[in-house]
Formats: sequence, C-alpha cells, structure tokens
Amino acid sequence: MKYFFTSCVNVLLLLCSVQSGYAQQMTTVKGKVLAADGKPVQGASVRLIEIAKGDGTSALGEYRIPGIKPGEYTLYVTAVGFAPAEEKITVRGGVLTVPDLILAEKTEELRGVTVSSARANKFANKKTEYVARMPLKNLENPQVYSVISKEIIQEQVITDIDQTVRNAPGVVPLEYPSGGFTTIFRGFSVGVNARNGMESLSSRSSLDVANVERIEVLKGPSGTLFGSSISSFGGVINLVTKKPFETKETEVSYTTGSFNLHRIIADINSPLNKEKTVLFRLNTAVNREKSFLDFGFNNTFLIAPSLLYKASERLTFTLDAELFNVNNTRPRYSFYDDDSGINSPEDIQLDYRKAMFHDEFDAKSKSVKIFARAKYKLSENWTSTTLFSLVEEDIDYSYQFYATWKSPTEAARRMAIYGPIDTYHTNIQENINGEFNTGSIKHKILAGANYKLYNQNGGNGFSDFIDTVDVTTDFHLLRKTDSIPDIIINEWDNPNQQIISGYATDVIEFTDRLSTMLSLRVDHFKRDKAGDTEGYEQTALAPKLGVVYQVVKDQVSVFGNYMSGFQNEEPRNQPDASVLVLDPVYAKQYEGGVKVEAFEKKLNATVSYYNITIDDAVRTNSDGFIVQDGKQVSKGVDIDVITNPISGLNIVAGYAFNDNRIVRASDESIEGNKAVSSPEHVANFWASYTFRNKLEGLGIGFGGNYVSDNYRFSDNVFTIPSYTVLNASVFYNRPDWRIGVKMNNLTDEKYWTVWETRQPPINFAANLTLRF
Repeated sequence: MKYFFTSCVNVLLLLCSVQSGYAQQMTTVKGKVLAADGKPVQGASVRLIEIAKGDGTSALGEYRIPGIKPGEYTLYVTAVGFAPAEEKITVRGGVLTVPDLILAEKTEELRGVTVSSARANKFANKKTEYVARMPLKNLENPQVYSVISKEIIQEQVITDIDQTVRNAPGVVPLEYPSGGFTTIFRGFSVGVNARNGMESLSSRSSLDVANVERIEVLKGPSGTLFGSSISSFGGVINLVTKKPFETKETEVSYTTGSFNLHRIIADINSPLNKEKTVLFRLNTAVNREKSFLDFGFNNTFLIAPSLLYKASERLTFTLDAELFNVNNTRPRYSFYDDDSGINSPEDIQLDYRKAMFHDEFDAKSKSVKIFARAKYKLSENWTSTTLFSLVEEDIDYSYQFYATWKSPTEAARRMAIYGPIDTYHTNIQENINGEFNTGSIKHKILAGANYKLYNQNGGNGFSDFIDTVDVTTDFHLLRKTDSIPDIIINEWDNPNQQIISGYATDVIEFTDRLSTMLSLRVDHFKRDKAGDTEGYEQTALAPKLGVVYQVVKDQVSVFGNYMSGFQNEEPRNQPDASVLVLDPVYAKQYEGGVKVEAFEKKLNATVSYYNITIDDAVRTNSDGFIVQDGKQVSKGVDIDVITNPISGLNIVAGYAFNDNRIVRASDESIEGNKAVSSPEHVANFWASYTFRNKLEGLGIGFGGNYVSDNYRFSDNVFTIPSYTVLNASVFYNRPDWRIGVKMNNLTDEKYWTVWETRQPPINFAANLTLRF
C-alpha cells in the first residue's frame, strides 16, 4: 500500500511538471471581480465558455486562468447573490489582464460546477435559505449550524454519507441493521430528514452523495420551523441538492479502490432553450462494492433529474426527483446473556473480518422522492414559495441477522425477514417572506403553513434460534440451503398520521448590530387508532427566541437562544415482534455563544454552550426493549472552526463535548447514568494545502476523527470503545480534469459504531473526474 501511494504521488508530480511546461507557451488570463460598491466578490465562478476552463475568485476577488491558446473568447461570471455577466476578450499571448468585472446584485442565483482550488477559505460558505427559511446571514442567526460543502466531499474522495457527515463538529454516523442511516449529535439521534428544507426520509434506504451540493447541520431542537417529523432534539440535517444553471456543462467521475469498489457518477447540465428560461440537470451514480468482511456487498443506483422553468421575471418553477435502488447485506445486530462475560465488542473472539451469515441473505429496497416548488415575487419585498413533496420508501425484502452471545466465543444465531414494507410521506407547504420597517426598526417576516400525511404498512418475522457456534473454530456460514426454522410473517399497518402546522418568525433589527428572532409554531397532530390502542390527538406550541448582537460589525457576534422541540413518536417494533405505541416527547434548550467571520472571512468560527432538557424520554434496555419513562438532560460545548490562515492552506476543525444523562427513570438504578450512544468527546479535523505557481493545482490533505467511548445500554455496563481514525489524500486539480487518491484509516484501527457495527480497516480510493 505504501508503494502504491508513493507511485501515485510521483505520477501526479510528473503530470504537474508536464502541465507547467505546456502552460509556459500559453496565455494566462487574470483579473478581478467586484460588486457594484467596489468590494471584491469572493467565490465567483469565472469561465471561458468556448473551452469550459475557469477558476474561482479569491478573497480579493482575483482569478487566474492559465494555459489559454490565442483566440476570441467569452468570459462568463456567476456568483451567489449576483446576476451573471459576460465579457468578450481577445487572447494573443503573454499575460492578459482583463479590466475589472462588475457584478449587479440579484435575488435568485443559479450556479454551476466551479473549480474552487484557488478560492480562499473555500469550505466556509454558510449562506443558506433553509436554516431560517429566510435570507439571514450566519452572524445574524442566533442558531448554531455547520455546512459540509461539495468541495470537501470531492477533496476527500468521499463515496458515502457516513464519511461525509464526519466533517461536521460532534456528528457521529450510525447505520441501522434495517439499512437506514442516521447520526448522533448533542446526545440524540438525528436522521437526514430534510431535503432542500422539505421532509425527506432515510430510515431504511440510506442515501447517495452524488446529488449533494452541501449538507447543513442545524444544532438544537428545531421544532419551531421544521416540526417534529423532520427535527430531533439534537437538531436537523438538511441535504441541499445540485440545481440547474445557465451554462452547458458535464462532469463524469470514476472512483475505484479497496474491497472491489467501482463507482461511476455523471453530472449533466444544459439549458433547453435559447432564452435559457428552461434549465435541466441530471445526476446519476452507479456503485458496486464488496464488504471488508469475507462475505457482504453494497450495490446502489441513483438517478436524480431536475428541471427549472423561469415563467417570468417574477415566477419560477422547479421540479426534481430521485430514484435510489439498493441491493446489499445488512449489519449484524447483537444481544448478550447476563452471564456472557462480555462488556465490550473487543471481548468477542470473532475474527474482525469474519461474517456469520452468507451474503445470499441480502436486502432490496428503493426510494422515490418527488419535489416541486413555485416561487413568486409578489412585490419588491414580498415573496411566496409553494412546495410539494412525495417521498416513498419501499423494502422488497430485508434479511437481518441476530447473534445472542452466550460467552466471548459462543453465539446463538437467528434471523429475521422484514418486508414488504411501504412508507409514504406527503407534504404541502406555503411560505410567505417579506421585509418592512416600523420607523427605524426593520422586520424580516416569515409566515408559513404545512400539511403532512404519513402512512406505513408491512410485515416482519423472526426465526427461532437456528444453532449455537464457537466462533473461534472454522464454523459454517448459514446459507439458504440450511435447515432454517420457518419464519412466520406478522403483518402490521401503522396508523395514519396527519399533521397540520402553522408557524411565523419575526426578525426584528433594532440597529444594524442588534436583532432578535421571535418564532412560534402551532402543530396539530392526529394519529389514528392502532389495533387495540386508541388514536391520539394533540395540539402543541413550540416557541423560539433568539438574540444577536454584533460586537464588531460583520465580523463578531454574540448570541443566545431559547428553542423548544417536540417529537410525535412513531410506534416501535420490539424484539418480540410486538409494537410499542409511544406518547409525544418534549424538550427545551438554552444556548449562548460567539460567532466570528474575521480577517476578510479567512476565519469562520462558532463556539457555544447548550443545555437541553427533555421529559418522557425514550430509552433502550439491555434486552433490546424500548421503554418510555424518564427525564434526560444533555449539555455541552460545540466548537466549529473553518480557516484559511495562509494562501492555499484550508483547515476544517471541530470539537464537541456532551454530557447526556438520565436524571429520572422508573428504574432508579440507572438514574444519573449516561444516556446510550452518547460519546462525551467528538473531534474532527481536515487540513489541505494546494500549491501555487508552477505546482498550481497539486494538493495534499490530512485529517481524521476521534470519538470517545460510550455505552450501548442504559445500565452503562457494555462499552463501545473510543477510536481515532486518520486519513490522507493527494490530488491534482485542473479546470478540465481532476485526479485524487485518498487513504482511509491509516493506522488500521479496529473500531465500532455506537450500535456496535464493525468499521473498515485501512483502505484506499482513487478518483478521476473529467469536465466538459
């Protein structure tokens, strides 16, 4: 592996040398991009349309495009918040300095694929329309949030959602035995339940990152703006997808690597008419990969089309969809006898790379997601946005594996079959945004309403114990040809759930430095009768209050917030196949901190302290049964730093401390214990350096993640050990192509998720991307 890595570096240096010699015979086009007020525009995309070469502007608004042949070109510039601009240029030789390009502000921005290796603090763009559901800068927002950009996804040669979310402070990924995906932060489970601000789903079918523009991680109970079905008490994860833009561009990517990884991605964007009022973009990905275990695989297919129609200067329609098919094997789920003598997965004597079930026991699922948006500018200061989403998640079948450990060497095996399972979410939402003044006081207003219908039906069944094996011997993997006890499928139809919500926010700007956010949500939840359990209705209020004061205008702000949240808990499947219908759970959070965007935005940092209290908490006993009986307090510190201290060096670092404890429970013996799956310390770090001048485009990266130990069950006996995983990459980025190699888990660390799933040993991934 060391020789492979060294060879890749040598190849990249050779390519760089060839490219440098070639560029000396060509012209370099350079210049500046400025706003109408004369300030530099950072992060603008500057491209020569005829040859599709370009660059991203630095903090000083500067761009540089080397290696251009003599001829006539059109320089095309786009930037978030500005109207596109064009400039005809003539290239003859030497260095061409283009007169300053001035961009006019624009309300609606469409932007495409950019080459951002030269941009200062390229990972720090926190501009978003989703976090507050209104245009609000990070320094003006009293809520803490982090952003994971497509640039860091590309730089780290990331192929799955698990690796992606590790770039946000405090976030620990978790794969369910059902095949779904969630995360843990601030002591609570948080799924990827929002897509462009609307409700989505990842509970059984997981996600692909090929269509991801960025991932926004909102911290703290967010029921006021997002409701109970999208948010958790830890926060919200919102996946922002790639949107159509006004130039024709295509990007094709191939990734290969350890465990027989083969992954192909295509990103195709094109206007469909001369006027560029109809724009189309298609993202698709095919993934084939074996497990690091001796048996297991993960095969997926994604297709995600998106269409944008500008009906007029005021009215825009967007329609996009996703189809995601999965065929894979699920992770094993374990139980433990009281006298097993096992207090950690490290105690188990099963070989780290050994499976217990053959991969012919697989699972097939698909998800279909359809989203529509109509945005209409009512007047200069008022906008109406109407949204619709239909999310369907279907499990054809899913074999799931269970081992009950009798001792460190002996396990009793059984299995379950889930499916078919069909889950449906339908959402209709209307948002009105506006601005007005009352004297010298400015107001930013949001008023919205949402209707949701949820339905799920399916079936599952468990086998009796099949056999007991000694895992230190050459035991037999279970196959379909073996004598497996009959599994009786118990069909179930979870009750329909309907939620009608109304919410409003008023951001009151008393001065250009002091503002408050006042928000309130009213949510009427109705659950139909479930078997012998009567239906349930409730009306809940979720207030939110935030205060921000900019100590240094547009550079440093202090903030505080009170946020509330509630969870209308779905019925849960118990280990004995029974269904537990849960009551709603409530939470409140107090938080305060500091946000910094200083030194010409080369430093972006957030530090905060929070305290979250919930009643009627839901917990899991050591026997796997779910109980609702407690009070829980989660408190801690979040630190998020994104910086560009010197030209070419970009750093992303985060640290989260969390103390999450059970304060009250029906079982007094666990009072004061740590809540399950809540590591106390979580840290992330990534630093990359991109060379300039003769080595321009060549870069290296290094980083990793640390997660402290945590408990599997609320009795705090079974411990998931801490781990540190280190990674490194080398890449070479040009306007038309990019090559990158990443080494993961350099120290070959053995580690487990908070639900005890074994994670990959040392491995590599190599990527080639072509742009047209």
